[in-house]
Amino acid sequence: MDKQELIKHVAEACDDKRAENIVALDMNEVSLVADYFLICHGSNERQVQAIARAVKETVEEKGLSIKRIEGFDQARWVLVDIGDIVCHVFHKDERYYYNLEKLWGDANQIPLHLGQER
Repeated sequence: MDKQELIKHVAEACDDKRAENIVALDMNEVSLVADYFLICHGSNERQVQAIARAVKETVEEKGLSIKRIEGFDQARWVLVDIGDIVCHVFHKDERYYYNLEKLWGDANQIPLHLGQER
């Protein structure tokens, strides 16, 4: 499975848990940290944890492993490291404070075409 396919599956897992404002950024030209960032948010801590859990389960169902999950217990900003893809699941209040889309504004956005755009 290529990275573009995987990011689509991860985005769908987020969407299934009603994550909001799901954005995928191509980081290849702007960062050595990862090839792609997927950024989304939930409206409360339980939803943030559910989204992160769904990402983990989806990746594992595809036969891949999660490198690391940070921030799950606090559920304000959960970072799910899938290797070349880093999924950032924010609490809505933290999302706008950190504003990763602006911080990494030079990165190209990848169209996701999810079924339930919000």
